[in-house]
Amino acid sequence: MTIQVNPRELLRRMFDAAIEAAQPVHCIPKFLPETPRGRLVVIGAGKASAAMARVFEQQWSGSLSGVVVTRYGYAVPCERIEILEAAHPVPDEAGLRASKRILDTVGGLTADDTVVCLISGGGSALLTLPFDGISLSDKQAVNRELLKSGANICEMNTIRRHLSAIKGGRLAAACHPARVVTLLISDVPGDNPMDIASGPTVADPTTCADALALVKRYGMTLPAAALEVLTSGRGESVKPRDPRLARAETHLITTPQAALEAAAEVARHAGITPFILGDAIEGEARDVGKVMAGLARQVVTRHQPFQPPCVLLSGGETTVTLRGDGRGGRNVEFLLSLGVSLDGLPGVHALAGDTDGVDGVEEIAGAYLAPDSLARAWDKGIRPKEALANNDGHGFFNALGDSVVTGPTLTNVNDFRAILISSGA
Repeated sequence: MTIQVNPRELLRRMFDAAIEAAQPVHCIPKFLPETPRGRLVVIGAGKASAAMARVFEQQWSGSLSGVVVTRYGYAVPCERIEILEAAHPVPDEAGLRASKRILDTVGGLTADDTVVCLISGGGSALLTLPFDGISLSDKQAVNRELLKSGANICEMNTIRRHLSAIKGGRLAAACHPARVVTLLISDVPGDNPMDIASGPTVADPTTCADALALVKRYGMTLPAAALEVLTSGRGESVKPRDPRLARAETHLITTPQAALEAAAEVARHAGITPFILGDAIEGEARDVGKVMAGLARQVVTRHQPFQPPCVLLSGGETTVTLRGDGRGGRNVEFLLSLGVSLDGLPGVHALAGDTDGVDGVEEIAGAYLAPDSLARAWDKGIRPKEALANNDGHGFFNALGDSVVTGPTLTNVNDFRAILISSGA
């Protein structure tokens, strides 16, 4: 059986549905806290935090005030909550000022007050307040090391929590004795709250020793000041059962799984059977691409483990260990690796993208792969394997006119991957 739909159009509709399912307007209203006897203060950080703030203040009938920080270009107008912008993925001075402003905002609260903390992916870089003795330039150097190390997001955030004066539960501790209600949009495999924006309002069971072990494992070169904080143990985070977190609660309001399920529904409406392979897939992007190519080939040639036509969906967060000087992007690296491994296998189309609209440091969400992508690249004098070796997925797909651009999506539930297998051999 061969499907009678436009593969590129269907895959894009699935991606758009995944992004739409993660919009704050669909999930914030269900998690409004009760009205406090004292003040209600809204704070937050992340690529979706401004959109979350707008929905919250539209739904909240009482008085409130607050401040959140989001990525440049992701601000939306709010009437009562101040929206600040800063850099991502490498923090800047604006992020430092915003973090200090947020800490000032929660100073001097009482037990009658409630703090609502709106956290989404990207908060680790946006909510940047280096630990005592670490400069902003040191923190920027650390982030660059993390991004090129090949460490997964949970490992990166273990290090970040122990070099920060605001992450790893420290923001919630600063709100004490007020009640703290954290609303989370998850962008991490496993949806662990301490890994979403490095857990500014949740307890952290990991240690400085754990962070130092990861630095050594990945051969990172950190500034001397950062190493001193880890080796001395000065950067220890707020631990479980700390009394300052006794009135802190967290709610996951949307997740990568919910986004994949929305995409799956689009496929069903098109008469295609969807299979969600996992919402927490990690590893080197190019390795995941090879594995997925092997699975797709088995479906095409053996009709195992799934019968075509079908679509294979997955999420999570892969990593890229930089070896070349290309334009990067973990989703396009996955897609290029998939394409090289499939080598033009008929009937297989794919789309991969970051649901925040930014893959790597490019204002490009991802790309589309067709069975003829490699042939079109060769016709243009582009060598696919060389592009992959140079970490130049964005350059490869841009040259083919197959980049996927969404603009700021105002949300973030991590990577989206869809492999559409339209027919079997």
